[in-house]
Amino acid sequence: MHSPSPLPLVDLPVRRLTRGDLVSCADLSESRGWPRDEHRWGLLLSAGTGYGIADPEGKGLIAACVMTSYGPRLAAVGMLLVAERHARQGIARRLMRHVMAEAGATPLALYSTSQGQRLYEELGFTQVGRTQRVLGRIRPEERPSAVATRAAAADDLQAMVRLDLPVFGIDRTHIIARLPAFADRLQVAEENGELTGYAALWPSGDAHAVGPLVARDTATAKALVTAVAATTDRPLRVDVDARHEELLDWLVERGLERGSGTAVMTYGIADLPGDAARRFAPLTVATG
Repeated sequence: MHSPSPLPLVDLPVRRLTRGDLVSCADLSESRGWPRDEHRWGLLLSAGTGYGIADPEGKGLIAACVMTSYGPRLAAVGMLLVAERHARQGIARRLMRHVMAEAGATPLALYSTSQGQRLYEELGFTQVGRTQRVLGRIRPEERPSAVATRAAAADDLQAMVRLDLPVFGIDRTHIIARLPAFADRLQVAEENGELTGYAALWPSGDAHAVGPLVARDTATAKALVTAVAATTDRPLRVDVDARHEELLDWLVERGLERGSGTAVMTYGIADLPGDAARRFAPLTVATG
């Protein structure tokens, strides 16, 4: 048993996390009523850089988050969590200030719950959009889609990177290359031999989450969601960019229910780069 630290909690050191911290990160998620999501933490800790504050009493972590770098143009901050018993004591601010200092001149983006939004605004972040979560079991369309989709193959990865680049405006090769191992299903839409969209389906708690969802148009997005949903008997969860009202309405008509939303926020950049018209859902949104 470690002796309690004499330092105030907000002065405790921030350290880099490794995959060895996976269980502690999942414990933190569970303590806040989120799914443990060890699978997602594993992806983020390998593709990005984790930061955490160790519990001075030796019980794992009291706070954690991950920053995923996409080069000098953008880094994304996600999974910012503080243990319930240490909430509202300035620890999230301390961790975010550290991450912002580590990012230096690189612009930042994050998805904030309503509880975290005020903190991020005080740190200089600006809201530039919203996501809307929908959850439930999807009823299949009565008529088959005119859009052709199929399971992704290994040699699709380069085409997925080429498709993804203008949509997100940044090179996400290090994320996309990990999707085949991360996702339970990776689906692509194709027309005349050219990729027009892709979607990943991955486990989260007792549900399956859909994301990223990149598509040329709404019809393609619908076809991809329908295809990946047909491969699972778990409830679905999709965090849809709220600008895509047609897709949201269709998902609700198909039996999903609206849940919570998040604010899309940026720091040091006026908006997210890329093409929002083809960016239907991100990989992951939670930042606390």
